[in-house]
Amino acid sequence: MARVALERITRRFNAGAAIDDITFEVPDGEFWVLVGPSGCGKSTILRTIAGLEPATDGRLYIGDRLVNDIPARERDVAMVFQNYALYPHMTVAANLAFGLKMRKADPSTVRDRIEGVAQALNIAHLLDRKPRQLSGGQQQRVALGRAIARQPQVFLLDEPLSNLDAQLRDDTRAELKQLHQTVGITTLYVTHDQVEAMTLADKIVVLNQGRIQQIGDPQEIYANPTNQMVASFMGSPPMNLIYATYQDGYFHLDSYKIPCPKAFQATLSPTQGQRFTLGVRPEQVQVVPESSPHILVGVVTLVEPLGREILVRAMVTPTANTTPPILNLTLSPQQRPRVGDRLSLQFHPSDLCIFDAITGQRCL
Repeated sequence: MARVALERITRRFNAGAAIDDITFEVPDGEFWVLVGPSGCGKSTILRTIAGLEPATDGRLYIGDRLVNDIPARERDVAMVFQNYALYPHMTVAANLAFGLKMRKADPSTVRDRIEGVAQALNIAHLLDRKPRQLSGGQQQRVALGRAIARQPQVFLLDEPLSNLDAQLRDDTRAELKQLHQTVGITTLYVTHDQVEAMTLADKIVVLNQGRIQQIGDPQEIYANPTNQMVASFMGSPPMNLIYATYQDGYFHLDSYKIPCPKAFQATLSPTQGQRFTLGVRPEQVQVVPESSPHILVGVVTLVEPLGREILVRAMVTPTANTTPPILNLTLSPQQRPRVGDRLSLQFHPSDLCIFDAITGQRCL
């Protein structure tokens, strides 16, 4: 096991930089998740660590060893891809043993490792089967087991669960987390699924357009996003974003007035007429009586019952905006609004995330 440290890593292609000035350090034994939209550079980072892509600039360490010029086969990392890349003519046991045999491990070591990994992943009864005789989830476990059997310093997992159905993905994700708690190998995991990121990670690295947007533990990133991109990407449904203008201690949205937090006024002294983007999580939007102060009126446009909660989408009205704001809410099953209902909506000023309307960066 070993730490992984990237110091100002850049990878350029003819069309430009796929990743630019990437710096972070994964401590020994931790599970970090790289997350972001398609094309943000997360897989390029993983491939650069593995040695499949050379870094154009910067320094890359595995443990205390600088590995920029060390070939992939000598970096002692194991990578699991989205496609399982199992050898179809080999049994499960032979697939699990392949990496060890290539390194000329002692036969008794190979046997012990295979038995231990097969038990841990619940595939001991499949050792004599060929990959074509396995389900997608079983093939994924074999691919993971092949990597684990090597006992590398670092695991690199590139969207390994994306080919599984929803239930199997949930089950395998839980097993993967338990497995990491057992083996404790430094792990970097790439996904575009923010639920996977939130549930698996010790730390999350949010990426966009080849650059790091924020690094932090899952709850910190969810509660305190550093910019609008992170706010809208992390969370399902995403954070509500409302464009408003500051005036006399309030944020104004046409005829609506939303109290501006006193801490924000004291710290940043906003100017009259200054524009901001207000962010509030769906679970922080409350349905209140019409007589309540500082409400927004929303007309329900969509209702999605999910059993333990109801997702509601409401269009703020009336406003002079060409595209009226849409608010997402999560309500209890006892609240059963219907499409077309008018709801009085309110949220506490202290729950607001306030972003600069031009740069998108967090102000408060």
